[in-house]
Amino acid sequence: MKLFRLVVAVLVLAALVVLSFRTTSSSASAVPQIPCTTTALGQAFDGQFHLSSIQNYGCEDDWAYVWATVGTGEQAIGVTEVLVYNATTQRWAIVSRSADCKASILPSVVYRQGCFSN
Repeated sequence: MKLFRLVVAVLVLAALVVLSFRTTSSSASAVPQIPCTTTALGQAFDGQFHLSSIQNYGCEDDWAYVWATVGTGEQAIGVTEVLVYNATTQRWAIVSRSADCKASILPSVVYRQGCFSN
C-alpha cells in the first residue's frame, strides 16, 4: 500500500512539473515583441519629415530615441527624436521632447540619448 501511494505521489508531482512548464512557455510567448529596427522606427518620420538616414537609435520598453538626418541636399538637417510605440496602431510615433523628456517618464537610455542633443 505504501508503495502504491509513493508511485501515485511521484506521478502527480511529475504531472504538475510538466503542466507548469507548458503554462510558463505558452504565456511567455504570448507577449508580442516591439520592433526596434531602422525600418520600424523610420515609419514615424512620415508627413512633416522626409527621412534621409538614421545614424543611431535605441529602444527600451515602448520608448525609443533616433538620431537621424531629415531633408535632402542643402535642406538636410540632423535631428534627435524621442518616440513611443503605440500598441493599437503597431507603429512608433514621434513625441514632444518638451513634454516627455523627463527622467520620471523615460527609461534612462532614452532619456540620456534622446533628450540632450539638437
